[in-house]
Amino acid sequence: MDPTTDNAGNAGDPGTARDALEALRAEIAKAVVGQDPAVTGLVVALLCRGHVLLEGVPGVAKTLLVRALASALDVDTKRVQFTPDLMPSDVTGSLVYDTRSAEFSFQPGPVFTNLLLADEINRTPPKTQSSLLEAMEERQVTVDGTPRLLPDPFLVAATQNPVEYEGTYPLPEAQLDRFLLKLTIPLPSRQDEIDVLTRHAEGFNPRDLHAAGVRPVAGPADLEAARAAVAKTTVSPEITAYVVDICRASRESPSLTLGVSPRGATALLATARAWAWLTGRDYVIPDDVKALALPTLRHRVQLRPEAEMEGVTADSVINAILAHVPVPR
Repeated sequence: MDPTTDNAGNAGDPGTARDALEALRAEIAKAVVGQDPAVTGLVVALLCRGHVLLEGVPGVAKTLLVRALASALDVDTKRVQFTPDLMPSDVTGSLVYDTRSAEFSFQPGPVFTNLLLADEINRTPPKTQSSLLEAMEERQVTVDGTPRLLPDPFLVAATQNPVEYEGTYPLPEAQLDRFLLKLTIPLPSRQDEIDVLTRHAEGFNPRDLHAAGVRPVAGPADLEAARAAVAKTTVSPEITAYVVDICRASRESPSLTLGVSPRGATALLATARAWAWLTGRDYVIPDDVKALALPTLRHRVQLRPEAEMEGVTADSVINAILAHVPVPR
């Protein structure tokens, strides 16, 4: 199946685009077991032109999840393994001297792709981490004073390990804020883990997703149609005020030194609209805001040290805010 084929009557159709993205989620499930919230988060990020930070202990299929997305989506993809000796030019590209023409020519780096897997992003120094800032925010890379546009769609899916701190460089708040969503990848349930082992016993090879039956089922045309439909999703003044009240409450929380910025409020509104459209509605309800509040806001707040010592987490603070902020009727 070629997802980009212009079937008569289907080009730019929102219903067809929604079906394609539902098929995308189902296709990823052929390779990844029991991570439906993370799969949905990646689809939401694609709809919002955002980026995703995937956090989980080793061995929970973070990299496999992104590779499966790349296989099920008809787009170009590249992977960068972030290491302490990685340089910014290894990501963005650099000028290379051509001896035949006696001129410098630009050699694009792996960031010039549709889907960039930034594996273990917190293992590289801040200088290299920051090389992604312009790309993520401006959708361009500037080398030797010349801006070069990145392709569309463009999504950075970065992974990091939350339990191993030796030899890592925590992402600064400015870069964390560039990620639309922070998705936590939990350990699988007992039944899901049994399913994983059963698949491996039957010959599943995570390095050969084509053999596992993962095929491209959606493409750029589907994303464009879906994004246009999401942009038409109605947001009432009451929902807008609800999003603002949640974010303002985070700035007044005694457990936080840093609350959600206006950029975070804009992100929450965008992800709620995308989720509303994915679930088949052309308007946003409070439950859409609640559903996306944790992945959209958890990385945009900073805990006070004393609260952290008492076992308070960003998720628990956001859940408490959701419980106390009045819900519009």
